[in-house]
Amino acid sequence: MKIRHAAASLVVLAAVTLAAPALASPGSELLDRVAVDFVRLTLEAGEREPGYVDAYYGPEEYQRAAKLAPRPVSVLRKEADRLQLLLAKVPNKDLDADQRRRKLFLKGQLKAAQTRLAMIAGDTFSFQDEAQGLFGVRPAIKPLKSYDPILARIDKLVPGKGDLAARVDAFQTKYVIPTDKVEAVMQAGIAACKAKTEQHIKLPAGERFDLEFVTKKPWSGYNWYKGGAHSVIQINTDLPIYISRALDLGCHEGYPGHHVLNALLEEKLTKGKGWVEFSVYPLFSPQSLIAEGSANFGIELAFPGQAKTDFERDKLYPLAGLDPKTAKAYGELQDAKAALSSSGNTVAALYLGGKMTKEQAVLALMKYGLYSRGAAEKRVAFIETYRSYVINYNIGQDMVRAHVDRAGKSQDARWKAMERVISEPTTPADLAK
Repeated sequence: MKIRHAAASLVVLAAVTLAAPALASPGSELLDRVAVDFVRLTLEAGEREPGYVDAYYGPEEYQRAAKLAPRPVSVLRKEADRLQLLLAKVPNKDLDADQRRRKLFLKGQLKAAQTRLAMIAGDTFSFQDEAQGLFGVRPAIKPLKSYDPILARIDKLVPGKGDLAARVDAFQTKYVIPTDKVEAVMQAGIAACKAKTEQHIKLPAGERFDLEFVTKKPWSGYNWYKGGAHSVIQINTDLPIYISRALDLGCHEGYPGHHVLNALLEEKLTKGKGWVEFSVYPLFSPQSLIAEGSANFGIELAFPGQAKTDFERDKLYPLAGLDPKTAKAYGELQDAKAALSSSGNTVAALYLGGKMTKEQAVLALMKYGLYSRGAAEKRVAFIETYRSYVINYNIGQDMVRAHVDRAGKSQDARWKAMERVISEPTTPADLAK
C-alpha cells in the first residue's frame, strides 16, 4: 500500500509563508484559504475515523487543534460542502495554469471528503458510486466468466492436472524466499529499484527509508511516510514471500513508488510552492489512485519486458538460494497472472454488494485470482477494510501506463512523464488526457 501518519513539522509552516507570492491574486488567496481549511477538516475527520489520514507532516498547530476539539461528523460534512461551494467561486481567470490544476486537485479531494464523511455517517453507496466519489474514477465491472480465457492460457503454463489454483499454489512454493534470507533479498530488491530510479529522477537530498517486518496486517507491504523525505517501509510476513515480491515491493513502496512520490510532492509542492494541502494525505481520495497506480506501473517502468525476470535470475535467486534455471517459467506465470488483476474488483463489488458470501468471495479469489486459500482470506480482509480502494491498483496502473506511453517510446520520455505524474497536482482526469 502506501503512506501514513507523519510527525508534524513547523518547517512546512515557514515554507508556506516563504513561498507565498508577494502580490497574490484574489483567486490564489482564496485557494490558500480553502487549502488551510481542507487540512483542518481532514485532520479532524482523522480523529473521527482511524486511518482516514494516511500521512501528515504539516503545521503542528493544526494537528494539535484537531486532537483537542474535533468537530462532529455532521458538522464536518457541512464544512466539506462549504469548502466545495467556496472553491467553485474561485474564478479561473484569476489563476495561472498551475493554480487551475491546484483547484481541480482540491475539488477532487473535497468530493472524496464529502463521500467518505457520508459513509462514516452511515450513508451507503453502490461499489461504483463509492469508487467514483472517493477516487474520481467509475470502474467498469467485468463478469467473472470473462476471465475464463485467461485461466485457460495459464492452465497450459502450470504442470499437473486438477484444480488450477491448487496447482499454481504448489508450483509457486518452489519460489518462496527462505525466512532467514528475506531481509537480504528485500534490501537488494529495494536497492536495485532505487538505482534504476536515480538514473532518471533526481531524488531529494537526504531521502531515506527504514525497513521493518511485521505481522497481522491486511496488506502485504506499506509505506509510512514520515516527512523530511523519510519513509518506513513495512513488509508483512504473515504469508510466504515469493521471490517476485522483492522488486514488486521495492518499486511499489519505495522507488519510484510511494516513497519517491511523497518525497517529491513534499519538496516541490508543500515546500516549493507553499501548497499546504499536500502536507496531508487522506487515504480515501483521488490521490490514492495516482499513488497506487504509479507505484504499480513503476515496477514495469524500472524493469520493462524481460528485465525483471533477468535481474531476479541473476541477482536475487542466488541470494535467496533458489535455482536460477527455473526463473523463466516462474516469470511467465507471473506475467500471465497479471491479466487477472481486475477480477478482484468484480469479487469486491459482489461481496460488498451482498451478492456473495465471505466463503464465496474467498473461493472466487482462489479461482480467478489464483490465490492460495490463505492469501484469498487475507485479500478478503483487505476488501473488508479498504472496500473500493482495490480499484486503485489495477485501474490506476492502467491509467498511468496509458498516460506515460503517450509521452513516447524512449525510456527518457517515459520517465519524464512519470516524474510529472508523481510530482505535480495530478488528478485522474489528467491521466485520461
